[in-house]
Amino acid sequence: MAEKAEQLQVFVWEGKDKKGNKTKGEVSGSNLAVVKAQLRKQGILPSKVRKKPKPLFGGSKKITPFDIAMFTRQMATMMKAGVPLVQSFDIVTDGLENQGLKELISAVRNDVASGTSFANALRRHPRHFDDLYCNLVDSGEKAGALEQLLDRIATYLEKTEILKKKVKKAMTYPIAVIVVAIVVTAILLVKVVPQFENLFQGFGAELPVFTQFIINISEWMQKWWFITVLAMLGIIFSFKEGKQRSKRFSDLIDKYVLKLPIVGEILDKSAVAKFGRVLSTTFASGVPLVEALDSVAGATGNAVYRDAVTSIKDQVSSGTQLQAAMRQSDVFPVMAVQLTAIGEESGNLDSMLEKVADHYESVVDDMVDNLTALMEPMIMAVLGVLVGGLIIGMYLPIFQMGQVVG
Repeated sequence: MAEKAEQLQVFVWEGKDKKGNKTKGEVSGSNLAVVKAQLRKQGILPSKVRKKPKPLFGGSKKITPFDIAMFTRQMATMMKAGVPLVQSFDIVTDGLENQGLKELISAVRNDVASGTSFANALRRHPRHFDDLYCNLVDSGEKAGALEQLLDRIATYLEKTEILKKKVKKAMTYPIAVIVVAIVVTAILLVKVVPQFENLFQGFGAELPVFTQFIINISEWMQKWWFITVLAMLGIIFSFKEGKQRSKRFSDLIDKYVLKLPIVGEILDKSAVAKFGRVLSTTFASGVPLVEALDSVAGATGNAVYRDAVTSIKDQVSSGTQLQAAMRQSDVFPVMAVQLTAIGEESGNLDSMLEKVADHYESVVDDMVDNLTALMEPMIMAVLGVLVGGLIIGMYLPIFQMGQVVG
């Protein structure tokens, strides 16, 4: 299916509808014959069909998860208002500015109009619609409650993307501190320290150990700065490649990142929030608990929780209660386990899991705000120590000379 999605092209057409009125538009298809067949199925007699020319400069904007969430929300709104599915696609498409998203939705719309189910039309675009999304839409179609399912999916996507954005913000601040500190220190070592070194050469006296240490680093940086840059780029590249290619390395990183101060706790709570959000959405959509846990395992975003959920799924499939399996995993917070237990006992598991997600999303939100407030003075402190240390090191010989003269 992935290959089929990649072969789709956009065609522009002109023709007449069933009433003989002239009409035109755009449609996606794998080739000219398929496109003409799709148009005839829709009651259109095409007179001209050709590939849409690509723009000379620029192109379609990247389709983001927020775009997919917005599309889902709009479709849910249209269908709740009683608008037919195909017409809903047309209304949503007309209001879009992102050409790439417009073409994607047009392709899905044309597949649906030609008789393909909504879920199967989405499955032809796995890059933008994952298995969880397609399975939930499929459940909605079979249950005759597509508008309710689309509304749930939209809420899930919106909450998940907001959570990802907050976690990304939390991770960006520490990296920003390190980068700024490295850049400022490098500039001082390469541009400022050499000026003092020239001044000290005329003193004819032995320099303090700290000052000489800074000068040695400065001389090394001036001579081998490109090796430092290449080494840093190599480390970053090797880290990214290792994380993508080696499951063992990636799992190890996921394990130790949870132990980091502040940031680790944010990632831990966000994984619990994702667990609650995905499981509540899938379970409320009528997906059996064991199958729902399959979807949750890959959606938590961390190997520790992925393995824990996989173990929980095995225990639940053998008859263990969800809350008991969560407690045995020794990964989930006490509150998450207790709310799940209440949900199982009251028969409102999806509702309580949603409360778990809401609570831990709120916790992550507060922690990110606190981290932001904490990092601002920390940046100043780190830069102050680095810059202040370099300045003190450079002025130590001058202070010593002053004491000798005095």
